[in-house]
Amino acid sequence: MERKEASGRPQRSGGTARWLIAVGVPVLVAVAGLVGLLAWFLARPEVGQIAPREPSPSTAAATPAPPASGPAQAPAAAAPAGGVPTVKGSWPRFRGASLDNISTDPTPLARSWPPEGPPKLWTLPMGEGYAAPAIVNSRAYVLDYDKAARADRLRCLALATGQELWSQSYAADIKSNHGMSRTVPAVANNRVVTLGPLLQVMCCDATTGQVAWQLNLVSQFGATIPDWYAGQCPLIDGNRVILAPGGTALMVAVDLASGRVVWQTPNPSGWKMTHGSVMPITFAGQREYVYCASGGVVGVSAKDGSLLWQTPDWTVSTANIPTPVPVGEGRLFLSGGYNAGSMMLGLKSADGKITPETVFRLKANVFGSQQQTPIFYQGYLYGVAPNQQLTCLDPEGNVKWSSGSTRRFGIGPYLIANGLMFVLNDTGGLTLVDPSPSGYKELARAKVLSGSEAWGPLAIAGGLLVARDLTSMVCLDVRAR
Repeated sequence: MERKEASGRPQRSGGTARWLIAVGVPVLVAVAGLVGLLAWFLARPEVGQIAPREPSPSTAAATPAPPASGPAQAPAAAAPAGGVPTVKGSWPRFRGASLDNISTDPTPLARSWPPEGPPKLWTLPMGEGYAAPAIVNSRAYVLDYDKAARADRLRCLALATGQELWSQSYAADIKSNHGMSRTVPAVANNRVVTLGPLLQVMCCDATTGQVAWQLNLVSQFGATIPDWYAGQCPLIDGNRVILAPGGTALMVAVDLASGRVVWQTPNPSGWKMTHGSVMPITFAGQREYVYCASGGVVGVSAKDGSLLWQTPDWTVSTANIPTPVPVGEGRLFLSGGYNAGSMMLGLKSADGKITPETVFRLKANVFGSQQQTPIFYQGYLYGVAPNQQLTCLDPEGNVKWSSGSTRRFGIGPYLIANGLMFVLNDTGGLTLVDPSPSGYKELARAKVLSGSEAWGPLAIAGGLLVARDLTSMVCLDVRAR
């Protein structure tokens, strides 16, 4: 019972236990909550990091095919806690930031290697193909193929370690046909855009992997999947994605943020998609996109997609792969394999009209390029000719030198960084060359890959060179010591 004091406040006697329960328990719960909150705060990842979430094989296998457009499933995995080791420099798309396969990163690079070659930071197994990475913010993005799940798989890797930060997949049921994946993503404005073997386009958040939008070039534009699957690499130009479906629309511009189609270029001749990629140029005061389609070469207005010019004078019989190379105002160097040789295309402007003309042609026994796009560097062209020799041409098509019959490179890739040329042959042999019109000068050689068909484009950032063969990818530290 309780006894009342004069003040009216209850006196605690036999009800003390009940009072402790009524008042003490809520207090204890509140204290426990504060302790738990403090523990969470101290243990949480740093801002910008995401707790790990690995996908299961069954989840990946059940991923539905992408719709024609609109949102899709959440990322298959997220970035692990612990941060990403910082690497300076970038290689944000096919052929690098300036689309010339030349890195302007000032990182000093080694001019010689030990017998075993430059240090290997990591090696990863890859799905069968030649897909290469784009590199931005210390991350490498590569569109791989997951054969077990029958799906295209965009992988985001820490460049310095090879650790997978997240992946994003969609169904793509294909079989091996000289590899499966073979395109390079484009990264800009925290978005990464990919073009898959079956012409499925996906745009993801570059940090989290969340899908922003998707397109299907076959169902939406009547595109025809090329033999050996898509080889065209998407182009991000400002806030637009430029693609060349070659169906009902010869070329399209898509808003990077939303996936909305901004303009379409008519295709009355029915020219189809090739393995080549779109090259932006500026000529006669306006920006345009040049593309080698199945029936010839076109120039399209960047402003509204209108057709500025076209010519049927350049085609490749089997597979048109190399991208046009700008070599000065109004001049484009075109090359191909399968006995196509090469050609210098000139543009003339008069009365508001652009007219293309053939400046000169080179037969295949002089110069052509089956797969890789030549590099225009300090006024000269460098590329691997049909005889598999590294060759230097002047802008008029005269051969300055060839590497010789003992230095053959097959159809492997090459790039230039910090005044050095890295050339990879078919079987994973990497050669370091001093690119100069005065003659072939080899600085170092090493075996860096053990597989076959090392044809995927090279990428470099911060002195870290990424190369691949048919089923594996390696990151090499080529920095000066």
